[in-house]
Amino acid sequence: MARTRNRLIAAARRSMLQRAELHRRLDVAKAALKPGALVDRGKYRLNAKVDDAAHAVRREFRNNRLPIALAAVAGVAWLLREPIKEHAPRLTRKIQDMANAITDRLHPADDAADEIYADDGETSEPVENDDEAVQ
Repeated sequence: MARTRNRLIAAARRSMLQRAELHRRLDVAKAALKPGALVDRGKYRLNAKVDDAAHAVRREFRNNRLPIALAAVAGVAWLLREPIKEHAPRLTRKIQDMANAITDRLHPADDAADEIYADDGETSEPVENDDEAVQ
């Protein structure tokens, strides 16, 4: 009878341990199925996918910098094609004006010579014979 009693006690102990384990697993499952936990898990998975995609993009960009940069510039230009069409004439006019101003600053000697000849009121050619001018 002692053996049977010990077996029953051991069986009851195992049953209690299994029951506690099942309750623990049930609590974990309940917590995992709560809306907040589902949202957190979704955010984690989404962030993991975004990180993986970002790493892949960085790797591809490192391997193919020039074609990707050209494609990006072309894409931005295509997106902004209407404003570019509208503002391009004014911008080119401003750039031409700035270029003309820079060239004028770089060649001041030509302007000074033109001003000297223009102030005489005569022809732009210097007088060859000073004696004739005096008479």
